Amino acid sequence: MASNQTAALDIPNVVRNAKDDDIREHFPPVGPLLAKSCRSICTRKQLFKRLPILQWLPSYNLRYLVEDIVAGISVGLTVIPQGIAYAVIANLDPQYGLYSAFMGCFVYCILGSCKDVTIGPTAIMSLMVQVHVANSGVDFAILSAFLTGCTILLLGVLNLGFLVKFISLPVTAGFTSAAAITIASGQVKSLFGLPGKSNEFLEAWINVFEHLHEIRLWDSVLGISTIAVLLVLMQMKTVSAESCWSSVGKFIALARNAIVVIIGTLLAYVLSEAGYSELFLLTGNVTAGLPPLRPPPFTTTLDGQTFSFSDMLSELGSSLITLPLIGILESIAIAKAFSKGKSIDATQEMIALGLSNIAGSFVSSMPVTGSFTRSAVNNNSGVRTPFGGIATGTLVLLALGLLTSTFYYIPKATLAGVIIAAMFFMVEFHTAVEIWRTKRIDIVPMIATLTACLFLGLEFGMLVGVGINVCFILYQTSRPTLATEKHTIDGASVFVVQPDQRLVFSSAEYLKHNVLKHSSKAGAQVVVLDGSHITSIDTTAAKMLVCMTKDLQLQNRAIVFWKWKRATQCTLLRMDRELYQHLFIAAENLDGIIKEISSKRSDL
Repeated sequence: MASNQTAALDIPNVVRNAKDDDIREHFPPVGPLLAKSCRSICTRKQLFKRLPILQWLPSYNLRYLVEDIVAGISVGLTVIPQGIAYAVIANLDPQYGLYSAFMGCFVYCILGSCKDVTIGPTAIMSLMVQVHVANSGVDFAILSAFLTGCTILLLGVLNLGFLVKFISLPVTAGFTSAAAITIASGQVKSLFGLPGKSNEFLEAWINVFEHLHEIRLWDSVLGISTIAVLLVLMQMKTVSAESCWSSVGKFIALARNAIVVIIGTLLAYVLSEAGYSELFLLTGNVTAGLPPLRPPPFTTTLDGQTFSFSDMLSELGSSLITLPLIGILESIAIAKAFSKGKSIDATQEMIALGLSNIAGSFVSSMPVTGSFTRSAVNNNSGVRTPFGGIATGTLVLLALGLLTSTFYYIPKATLAGVIIAAMFFMVEFHTAVEIWRTKRIDIVPMIATLTACLFLGLEFGMLVGVGINVCFILYQTSRPTLATEKHTIDGASVFVVQPDQRLVFSSAEYLKHNVLKHSSKAGAQVVVLDGSHITSIDTTAAKMLVCMTKDLQLQNRAIVFWKWKRATQCTLLRMDRELYQHLFIAAENLDGIIKEISSKRSDL
């Protein structure tokens, strides 16, 4: 019949063609695919894409040199005190933070695609390895850097960066805020000169209250003064641009960490020389010289016990997954923030970050990633190319070679003040307000992530947040919105149901229950299932639609499938061709549906 376009379909051909299309799409010939992949890798374009230094270095303008060096020195003045402080967080000697900083700068200069990003130790990464270092020693931090780098590099090569998309904004905000609170809590003991080594949230505060009677006056004065001075210096960047002091204020704000560390160190040195060496607790000896060049440890000995590679993997546990994910998340987010509208090659950023960690593990580095603070300093200092990283790395090396005796006099209270002041701005109050204003239900995964991170640990907290988000998604997919309409056409009661999303196993039973319930309640003689928004269905949903169709037919109600796409039609036809071959309707409106149904019945 001419009017019945769907009924006129050659069903076997439709099914056969659909299968052929699926096979060609999902299982292309292997040989040509491999050859094409090899050709795409071994090209000059690909080489320049994977080694960005080959793009900017040949065309480097010497006029940029001064700006890059100034920016690199500014970042260096920030990374040196931060590197020492973050090594302390990780329970490492101060030099390990500087080892991590210099190698990250050099490698990213060669492989990085964003001129502003700086790679090095960060507070979150330090916190995530400190438990392993405290329990098992420095070799575990170095091995975790190597394994983190290998994982990130593999994910980059395989283009699996999409995995970080499973970590939503509320979960990220909760994780970052919890990490900031945990880090700041762990530094309270150093701020007041108290004994203790724990950096976990609960244990840190228990330790503080247990040793309240041991608070050291001058450490407390120095630490609190450091925080106050840092907050004041930070406001210097708001000096009016029309003022002659605007450039000076901007520089002071950028170099504030270095300024307070220098002042604190000078104060401690002068007082020590004057015979008041007991006033402040000091950082102590820092190993001088360049970092040792050696492979990462795949076995280690601790307290007479030998740990094999598998034992070390077992000790690192879930951090083997969470460290790479957090590293990727931080680094790519920072690159996007400073890209200024330019597209970011996430694969290249992951390759650069992975190789930075791998190379760092050969110079005793702990895991590194992008630093938002130092990237902001780099950007505000007017860096023009990634060459600024060379200047930063060189300054760090000079500090390791020439200034380690000076590092001895850095007060622990000053470093604690630097860390705590930085953590003030990592607690994402503004994000919580945005989430509450935008969609209040999303505050649940944020609060759950924050709470779990504080009381269970960062790795488990992240898993809790992701798990809650997945539950939200599953619930939404299991409860599609069903738009329903009731019409009377030519004396027939017509009930139209339009799902608003694709049908999967979790929503199948819900759809069947509601269609049967509401069509019966409406006394419908014809049920029209509008597939306008159904882009795909899975096997479970297809089987459930078969059951629903048969149930409606047993109730003497006609059901037709209207506006279904070819792919979804073929799925149902493959499930039960005899049942569905006459149920798809191609009419333009409901009147046409009734006429087509009447025509089919008269033919039968």
